[in-house]
Amino acid sequence: MARLLLGKPVADHLTEATRAAADELASAGAPPCLAIVRVGERPDDLSYERGALKRAEKAGVAVRSFVLDADAATDDVLAVISQVNADPTIHGCLMFRPLPRAIDEAAVLAALDASKDVDGSTNGALGSLFTGEKRGFAPCTAAACIELLDYYDVPLDGANVVVVGRSMVIGKPVALLALGRNATVTICHSHTVDLASVMRGADIVICATGRAKAYGAECFAPGQTVLDVGINVDDEGALCGDVDADAVEPIVDALTPVPRGIGSVTTAVLMAHVVEAARRAR
Repeated sequence: MARLLLGKPVADHLTEATRAAADELASAGAPPCLAIVRVGERPDDLSYERGALKRAEKAGVAVRSFVLDADAATDDVLAVISQVNADPTIHGCLMFRPLPRAIDEAAVLAALDASKDVDGSTNGALGSLFTGEKRGFAPCTAAACIELLDYYDVPLDGANVVVVGRSMVIGKPVALLALGRNATVTICHSHTVDLASVMRGADIVICATGRAKAYGAECFAPGQTVLDVGINVDDEGALCGDVDADAVEPIVDALTPVPRGIGSVTTAVLMAHVVEAARRAR
């Protein structure tokens, strides 16, 4: 059976280091602070926000919430972003997306100061990821995948990594991060020919398509490490990942469970980014 790569020990390890850095900044008069910008009351946003607030308390990061009604206009959100940009005591901003359709999301992202974009949403942050510079921050879930692999001593250098999914939130960023660690990376998607065969040839498979239990035993091979980034609800109403864990666990070497996998590491990475942004601002 596969070794389960649990997220909690990774998140706790990262949070311990983040707390020490946050306390040092606070002692110097620059306590790290995160702004959370939320439009409406989407259940998934509220769930992530609860997790972020708990992690922020453990990490020594202050949080200021800016909550707008679901029918807010683009100008309303831009006004909040302007306030966040102008406040030197706010070091990072987490804005829940997607925004309601009536809001010009591109305009809002363009307005956010890239130095406060701790979730890798703006073109500035993503551009620095592409060039390999360290000015911006990678999307937190993508960075969490690398943190987890490092914690469990899964080598990236020289590894054959297959990323299933090409979104700007996980797929493309995690591929660039793995490439930056000298992995050989293949990005797969809905038009990939013989996807299962490509997946079986990898050392590390990262599944991030948001399709419940879409990848079964035929997609995997012995010796692989599998990161399941999907968060879905199955036919019985239970949380599950993109990988059919029951079918795949007896085959591969290591697997992240859903839940208890990447999720907690994501919020820990978010707090580490806030503290780093505070350090840079100081």
